[in-house]
Amino acid sequence: MQAASRESYKVAAERLDAYVRGAEPSAVATTADELLSVADLLRREPRLRRALSDPARSGADRSALLGEVLRGKIGAEALDLLASVVSGRWSAPSELLDAVERLGIDALLASADSAGELGEVEDELFRFGQVVSGSPELSSALADPTVPATRRATLVDQLLADKARPVTGYLVGVALAGFGGRNFAGALSRLVELAADRRDRQVAYVTVAAPLSEEEERRLGASLSAIYGREVSVKQTVDPGILGGVSVRVGSDLYDGTVLRRLNESRNALAKR
Repeated sequence: MQAASRESYKVAAERLDAYVRGAEPSAVATTADELLSVADLLRREPRLRRALSDPARSGADRSALLGEVLRGKIGAEALDLLASVVSGRWSAPSELLDAVERLGIDALLASADSAGELGEVEDELFRFGQVVSGSPELSSALADPTVPATRRATLVDQLLADKARPVTGYLVGVALAGFGGRNFAGALSRLVELAADRRDRQVAYVTVAAPLSEEEERRLGASLSAIYGREVSVKQTVDPGILGGVSVRVGSDLYDGTVLRRLNESRNALAKR
């Protein structure tokens, strides 16, 4: 988002936080569902999206238009949050859509946080991503745009039945729909990071040749926390192909201390002689 859009989203996010503090988790989850439904509507209706982000209209005018379209179709809390969104300044209609979708995700994560389940949801999202990436057939089936979304959603429901919390299943469905214009794997990773961020944590993606022990993972997390000045949530992937060592990615920072990297560097150096 550009600067004006970020400021507008900040106002809406603060309003969401104020609402969450006094609401039951189930009510927040219902509001999240309504927000995400409106995001789907805006995705299908570009004319409405443009009208609700039109800088030539006042914020009050855009809010009134929103009320005409949605009043009686969603709850008062969702309508109030959306009014705060459309009253802001948006650099492009697409950024308004992104903001409504993100607000719905933030509300869903807030509902899990209020219920004391956010850490588990974060882990379940990551583990499901690991399952998918470890199966080329499953990965292809879930990412294939020629397969109807309803069929892919049904497959996800079958895979997660009795194995994950409802919020996790909902978020996987959001990833299937291409959250933020990303592919399925990218959307899942982003949702893991947003869940961690809501818990005031940074995500470290760690690749090792053999599983770390709990103590090794704890020490690594503590070391990374000292570096980044924030609690770090370690997400471990086992890949025997790296032969040994460890690769750590935190945001845009990458430390690759794997044996495979060193071998490749040696091979490249010999090839240049």
